[in-house]
Amino acid sequence: MTLTTLRASAISAVAAIDAKTPAHRDRAVDGLRAVALLAVPTGHWLLGGFTLDDHGALHNASPLSAFGFFAPVSWVLQMLGVFFLVGGYASVLSYRRARERGTSTARWLHGRLARLSRPVLGVTAVWAALILVLYALGVSGTTLRTGSTLVIQPLWFVGIYTVITALTPYCIRASDRLGAWAAAPLLGSVAAVDFLRYGPFASAMPSWLSLLNLLPGWLFAYQLGVSWGGKRLGKRGAWVLLVGGTTLFAMLLLVLHYPASMVGVPGEARTNSHPPSLLVLALAAAQSGAAILLRERIGRMLRRPALWAPVVVINLSAMTILCWHQTAMLTAAVPASFAGAIPGLTTAPDSPVWIAARLAWLPLFAALLVLIGRRARALETPWTQVGRYRRALAGLLAAGFTVFALGLA
Repeated sequence: MTLTTLRASAISAVAAIDAKTPAHRDRAVDGLRAVALLAVPTGHWLLGGFTLDDHGALHNASPLSAFGFFAPVSWVLQMLGVFFLVGGYASVLSYRRARERGTSTARWLHGRLARLSRPVLGVTAVWAALILVLYALGVSGTTLRTGSTLVIQPLWFVGIYTVITALTPYCIRASDRLGAWAAAPLLGSVAAVDFLRYGPFASAMPSWLSLLNLLPGWLFAYQLGVSWGGKRLGKRGAWVLLVGGTTLFAMLLLVLHYPASMVGVPGEARTNSHPPSLLVLALAAAQSGAAILLRERIGRMLRRPALWAPVVVINLSAMTILCWHQTAMLTAAVPASFAGAIPGLTTAPDSPVWIAARLAWLPLFAALLVLIGRRARALETPWTQVGRYRRALAGLLAAGFTVFALGLA
């Protein structure tokens, strides 16, 4: 196939995607979701590295341990606030359309939760079988444990997103009653827990206290999205979020000395993301405000078919990207571990050479993700089309992998 033919096929495909898009489709919201989705693998691929021990086994490492100036990169790549914002926006519209058609809340929830859980079951079941194959091929148990930890790491997001999606009807009621202010108690709750675990009485606080931030911390941006979708949050509120979030973010960093990185750094006692601290909510508020203010401009930009087509593809592949991007990186790194020290893959992320090499590896990771994703989409088949025994086997394998990845076995 000639280059001219390929170009003509691409132009035709782009035009077809644009033509099939309904006129009422909110392209800006889809564009924001696509950017937030791509930030997840980009962040994990840039801010996660490996080291080799004397036995050739892989261990997790992070360039943030050596390069403090990398922390602002994590501010840009930590876009889960935007993801939850557009999730709340889309959910309120979907829920209200479903109720207008006479669909019950339970049935609406079942449909949305099934779309979230099937890909998770698929990736964990595949990895349960893959571990046995890789071990038989000579991959060390340490490397398999490292890889399993990376694979299961992004799946916490799917779990918390599932819980938050189930709370959508309550979020709508809160927004109808309080507008955008419905998110304020969530901010206050996280602030209170942060004060207890980092304030003058921190030494007397139990270690599990931080878990109280898990739900309100991620529900905050989702609640803002529900208010936005319900037309209870407009440009004036967006300016308040942008200015207020930016001011709070600066104060937490410069005055209260919160860790600068938005992701965990090996060896650091405090982390902002697991579970979320007040700094994460400040960033989410600023990002949400900016997203709402830029909505019309983004929408106009995405009227161009060449820009819109990739957004559609990314949104259709959302769960595939979230569930399989770490597998793509491991597909390159695990074989490389047998070859010894390879810059950007198996060498310690502690030099500018590593940064340059890792950037060069990113296109390969992306290509591997595309190849894996084409096969993985088959694992997202609706359960009504899968036999009972196959579902039971997949569930058993997924449970076994989870136990192994979490270090419980």
